[in-house]
Amino acid sequence: MIREPSEAVVMDVGTVEVPLGLLAEAGLSPGAAVLTYSDGDGGIVVRRKADAIRDLVENGTL
Repeated sequence: MIREPSEAVVMDVGTVEVPLGLLAEAGLSPGAAVLTYSDGDGGIVVRRKADAIRDLVENGTL
């Protein structure tokens, strides 16, 4: 659950800055490896790399 919603803007170079507080709520710290991808339905998914790889190996899907 996101307790502090925030707005992010896609920059001209295609980057997005996510507030550190939001990342901390998700258990991510600076330098954490994440995997990002489109869910194919208009959403963007950001996941811990280790979690995504585990799901891919165990279930064959992200």
